[in-house]
Amino acid sequence: MPGAHGGTTARPVADGPAGPRRRLRGATAVDVFDVLGAGAAAVATATLLFGKLTAMHGGIGWVVIALVAFIAFYALLASLHSTGEEIKDKVITVLLRTAGVILFGTLVFIVAYTLVRGFPALRHLNFFVQTMWVAGPQDPLTKGGILHAIAGTLIQIGIALAITIPLGLTTAVFLNEVGGRFARFVRTISDAMTALPSVVAGLFILAAAVQLVFHERNGFAAALAITVMMLPIVIRSADVVLRLVPQNLREASYALGTSRWRTVWHVVLPTARSGLATAVILGTARGLGETSPVLLTSGVSTVMNLDPLNGPMISLPLAVYNFVTSPQPNQVVRGFGTAATLLIIVLILFGLARRIGGRGPGHLTAGQQRAMQTTSTRTAVRLAAYHHPPAGAPTAPSGRPEEPSR
Repeated sequence: MPGAHGGTTARPVADGPAGPRRRLRGATAVDVFDVLGAGAAAVATATLLFGKLTAMHGGIGWVVIALVAFIAFYALLASLHSTGEEIKDKVITVLLRTAGVILFGTLVFIVAYTLVRGFPALRHLNFFVQTMWVAGPQDPLTKGGILHAIAGTLIQIGIALAITIPLGLTTAVFLNEVGGRFARFVRTISDAMTALPSVVAGLFILAAAVQLVFHERNGFAAALAITVMMLPIVIRSADVVLRLVPQNLREASYALGTSRWRTVWHVVLPTARSGLATAVILGTARGLGETSPVLLTSGVSTVMNLDPLNGPMISLPLAVYNFVTSPQPNQVVRGFGTAATLLIIVLILFGLARRIGGRGPGHLTAGQQRAMQTTSTRTAVRLAAYHHPPAGAPTAPSGRPEEPSR
């Protein structure tokens, strides 16, 4: 900035040699030695405590003691050649990576255990193309299947999504773009419904729909119960995503003379498309795994029923519950196979949702690019005809050629 005599004031620079630069990524040989040494010491300590010095036993306890000992030894080794801030950084890094490994390992264990236990049923084609109407509890795995449960799950979740997506996203847009006292009330109710027990939702639909309207359990009532569980999650997640859209994008759209709803449709929603797809994914995951409301509203059936308004319609979670509670070993295997099938369907739906909504703002599909190119070509032709009209073309009173109609 200018000084008192017209000069500039320079920022003072500290004298002396600069300290060594910290490595933010990668690992040195010393870091590798610290990790290996702490790991060996942790294994030895846990083995001594569980096998020699104390009466403790159990694999989970051994892992917990080894993990605690590893962190302590790692901090001790790092303190020999690092500063206090570097020690904190390394310990926090170890904790975060350990948490990630534990969570990923838990997920892999659940999926692998389910697939292994259900593989004797999954390897038979009849498990996917037959119903349990042709098989009993003691029949072998080569007879009977879960086709009726797969169809019931797809129908129920389809109806629930058809209600939840427009209603949930519209409510989230209302909360962010309109606001007001009623918006605060709606946000409070949706937040409270997020913690609603699933059995309460099932009882509500049982009393309000099954007993008063349908007078029987059916697939549509189960879809309504699933909708009650999915709706607050979609609203809350979409609300958070829409809040992250920069306000200057809206202001730029308004500055161009665009209305509020065109701004929402062409600016806000495309910008938040990936996050909105994630919100729908979270709601779908909640709905696919519900058992209590479906148990109270859909009923149990062993035959194929494609009509959600007439008769019981079983779903995959309810089929899992019925299979694994049976004392027959083959039924338990069918239960794990049904659970594995549910996992596969969830992964397929998640992949489709990410494929549809995973593109960020500004990334157009091939069809959208072709449509934009076509529109640009038509605009260029219209402007060329306006500036260079052909001979004999009508002109406006001002002497300029008339602009061709759009």
